[in-house]
Amino acid sequence: MAPRKFEKILIANRGEIALRVNRACHEMGIATVAIHSTADADAMHVRLADESVCIGPPPAAQSYLNIPAIIAACEITGAEAIHPGYGFLSENPRFAEIVTAHNLTFIGPTAEHMRLMGDKIAAKAAMRKLGVPVVPGSDGGVAGDEEAARIAARIGYPVLVKAAAGGGGRGMKVARGAEGLASALSTARAEAKAAFGDDAVYLEKYLERPRHIEIQVIADSRGTVLHLGERDCSIQRRHQKLIEEAPSPVLEAKERARIGEIVTRGLSKLGYLGVGTVEFLYENGEFYFIEMNTRLQVEHPVTEFVTGLDLVREQIRIAAGEPLGFTQKDVTISGHAIECRVNAENPRTFTPSPGLVKAYHTPGGLGVRVDSAAYSGYRIPPYYDSMVAKLIVHGRNRAEALSRLERALKEFVVEGIDTTLPLFAEIVRDEEFRAGDYHIHWLEEFLGREG
Repeated sequence: MAPRKFEKILIANRGEIALRVNRACHEMGIATVAIHSTADADAMHVRLADESVCIGPPPAAQSYLNIPAIIAACEITGAEAIHPGYGFLSENPRFAEIVTAHNLTFIGPTAEHMRLMGDKIAAKAAMRKLGVPVVPGSDGGVAGDEEAARIAARIGYPVLVKAAAGGGGRGMKVARGAEGLASALSTARAEAKAAFGDDAVYLEKYLERPRHIEIQVIADSRGTVLHLGERDCSIQRRHQKLIEEAPSPVLEAKERARIGEIVTRGLSKLGYLGVGTVEFLYENGEFYFIEMNTRLQVEHPVTEFVTGLDLVREQIRIAAGEPLGFTQKDVTISGHAIECRVNAENPRTFTPSPGLVKAYHTPGGLGVRVDSAAYSGYRIPPYYDSMVAKLIVHGRNRAEALSRLERALKEFVVEGIDTTLPLFAEIVRDEEFRAGDYHIHWLEEFLGREG
């Protein structure tokens, strides 16, 4: 692919990620186009882009998921490429194909790889062939309860029933014994059908107290595939991440290099392009692949802090056909970074809390970054994701990062709506969290004892 320069990029998203992409584009001298629903007419990403196009009413299906309207916005404004951010259409292979068919550039992986990794069963099989360790389980979808029972007996209880087309924790149920398997299968299938239109499920061994560790990868069109270290995303509720940090408090440099080499070698064989994240469960020194996200992650800022790399800038450069300007030896992990996802939710019940932000003040100072599209007087709409801001801190080590996070949380002011800020203030003071002694079920146990 001969390198080219984009003059104008359309950002097919909203909120803080739209602003994040807008900033990278402007620093690169690229003009931007914001799309928005009628509910987002006063949104910050609309205000700061060079141009904006209203593409529909508030419901996402009629606006941010409206592919014809997005393509039309490109044609109207002369945008040459589309950055999808994360969520919405970012992992939709059909969207990527349509973008390409209209002689536009999709800033992301190929439709082929999105389709492969979007099918959890196929992704697991592909990774196994590429030499990446996977969680023991069924080789594919389970056709019936009898087959599921045989597989569960072979891998051993407890087992996790998962939707093949799943995500966000939907279509996932645990069966701790044979007596609970039929119910878990039935419930998971029903949830999967309702959420994804596909009731296919598969089985995995349920690990009791693993950590959720993901490897950030980046690959150019010249065949270079690198890893940028790991993020520990084990602080989560109902499979939704709330706190992420890099590096993981439990990984040694040798383990990081080992799993990084396994991942990059596998994705090199696959011919992967762009950024992506390979997610693992980690227990007793072993990694088990669970899924791959073929897009920019919400938690990418912690990797940016510890590596000094601008991942959005690199995405744009790769899409333009440019080679990576660094090697694996150039990638160094410096210090420690932690991110908190500040959601418009009650900090105990997690009930959504859209509404008018009456006062808004973000923390600052050395090593503090806030990615947000909120402002005083902004009305958070009820139609979309509840995230208000991402608070990211960086320190020379984890202890300094924790102290900086505790201080920044005290400075952060959001009035008029409920947010998860008080929850983070409690977590950061907890002795187990400060010691790095946690796992993917830790937060729910913490909430239980605190409640």
